[in-house]
Amino acid sequence: MNKIISKLILPILLVSTAITAQNTEDTETKRDSLPPKVLHAEPLYIDLIRDLGARKGEREWNLGVGLTDNENYDEYTALIEYEWAPMDRLGLEIELPFSLYYPTEDGSAPGNNLNSIKMAGQYSFLVSEKHQASMAIGYIQEFTLTEFNNYGRETLFTGLVYNTFLIAAKRLGSNFHSLIYTGPVFDHHFNNGNITTTWQINSNIHYMIPGTRNFIGVEFNKEIYDGEFDMTIRPQMRVDVSDHLLVGIVTGIPIDKDNERFSSFLRLIYEP
Repeated sequence: MNKIISKLILPILLVSTAITAQNTEDTETKRDSLPPKVLHAEPLYIDLIRDLGARKGEREWNLGVGLTDNENYDEYTALIEYEWAPMDRLGLEIELPFSLYYPTEDGSAPGNNLNSIKMAGQYSFLVSEKHQASMAIGYIQEFTLTEFNNYGRETLFTGLVYNTFLIAAKRLGSNFHSLIYTGPVFDHHFNNGNITTTWQINSNIHYMIPGTRNFIGVEFNKEIYDGEFDMTIRPQMRVDVSDHLLVGIVTGIPIDKDNERFSSFLRLIYEP
């Protein structure tokens, strides 16, 4: 009886072992065939256009909500954003940012609006696993819109915003991550034809908890406009809720800004 069972089970075990070995080999081959990519902790407020070193087929939905306390009014913001990678290292994005304003007792506020229709692209031209570093260039095109109250009475599109940027990211050891995002922003106003220029110099450093995608860190958002320097410090954290969902929490602390006070921002990140 034992001989009969052995004759039946042995072939099954041999086939099962062969299938497992083949699957393992296929997985390793697939992993080896993927283009290189370095994991970086990326900022939550100035969000990048897909990951640095994005791989074809990656995609992501973002939903953001925020509150900024100003001297004369409170500003509630919201955004809907979709990012995807049509090819290796190239990320594309479309975003709809909204602003709703509520005046204080003695103040006045701007009109509520869909700020713009934003489209962007980002290409990672350097991905170095050896040096744990990545670099990318990108471009953002915004079509700014009038306030909701002016729909049908004034021109829908009020201007264009052109923004080119450069990103450099570097892992500092196993768990610390650094990143710089910088470039000019040209704001073209249709009503008078003026073009204003603002320089952005954003930097951040994060500590990623080993074995997770959770991190804590701080983002320094700096602007130079008309000879004036402004900076907002944004402590932040990201929590991995599930395999497909992450939550980012940001607090804004302005430095030397006359009207803007503290702010907060929440970002939901869904990766199908």
